[in-house]
Amino acid sequence: MMKRYALLILIAAAAVFQAVWAEWHFPEKYRGPKYYTTDTTWHEDILPGYEARYVNQGKAFDGPCRCTIVRLLSKDTTRRAFLYVHGFNDYFFQSEMGRRFVDSGYNFYAVDLRRYGRSWEPWQYPFDVRDQREYFNDIDSAISQIRRDGNTDITLGGHSTGGLTVAYYAAERGKDIPVQRVVTNSPFLEWNFSPFMRNVAIPIVGALGKIFPEAKQKQGHCDGYAYSLLRQYHGEWEYNTDWKMIYSPPVTWGWIGSINTAHSRLMKHADRIAVPILVMHSSRKIDGCNWRPDFQTGDGVLDPAEIQRQGERLGTHRHVCTIDSGMHDLILSEFRPREATYDTIFSFIRSH
Repeated sequence: MMKRYALLILIAAAAVFQAVWAEWHFPEKYRGPKYYTTDTTWHEDILPGYEARYVNQGKAFDGPCRCTIVRLLSKDTTRRAFLYVHGFNDYFFQSEMGRRFVDSGYNFYAVDLRRYGRSWEPWQYPFDVRDQREYFNDIDSAISQIRRDGNTDITLGGHSTGGLTVAYYAAERGKDIPVQRVVTNSPFLEWNFSPFMRNVAIPIVGALGKIFPEAKQKQGHCDGYAYSLLRQYHGEWEYNTDWKMIYSPPVTWGWIGSINTAHSRLMKHADRIAVPILVMHSSRKIDGCNWRPDFQTGDGVLDPAEIQRQGERLGTHRHVCTIDSGMHDLILSEFRPREATYDTIFSFIRSH
């Protein structure tokens, strides 16, 4: 028995050593100057018809950081707005979504979080974070802008890790939350792994992440989800694959720990969510790594059953909804589930 434990300790030590001494991976570590970005005026965005501005978020663990607010304003006078928060290995590129909201009488806003998309600086490891609450400042900055623009009725929405972030934000802010409702699209409420991985391995890595936050864990070389989105393969969409990569880079142990902590704290304080919350997920889970046709008809990233189970714990005014044949990002699904997603969102907003 002692030999078995010793062997396990050696294996764990070897894994720690390998991860701690892993290279930068993407693509090489930046060694130039680091500078703050201040942008007080709007500029033309990369998406036609949209405008954007940077928000200086001060100094983080890796140096100066920023977020980016993107907006598309309705031509008609309205005080209603929707704010969208993207997921992991992602950024805001869904121009159709913004137009749908504007056409329905809402001003539309999105935020590229720090170290993502428009906000990503060359000295930052992509998508990295030590505490998911870092993103609360990015959300607050966007909401402040939305209010300065004259909006008084605000819906906060998020996809995948963005869904986790906005639900966590609602739980932490409680009755002081500055929005009227929350909408989540396949929120990352639980790891899509076995019980052993969720309850033993990941907490251990998360704990080690406090000591070795920059240690990295490689992810699978999977193309099923990306190929189901990109027009050049089997999907309908075009986006910058330098910002939303086909193959995700390794994640840091600090990031793993931050997600695990957010899961725990969200569920511990789920009853503090004081506004109505919508939780949407696909009707089926798609297993596997490489693309098959059924990747177009289900969630190839998270487990909808876990989203349903955990979603039922969020707040007291919740609506957990299944979108038949939706992909992981429901608004990027094929036409029928995509329309069902929009119908569900607008119905929820009108009803709450």
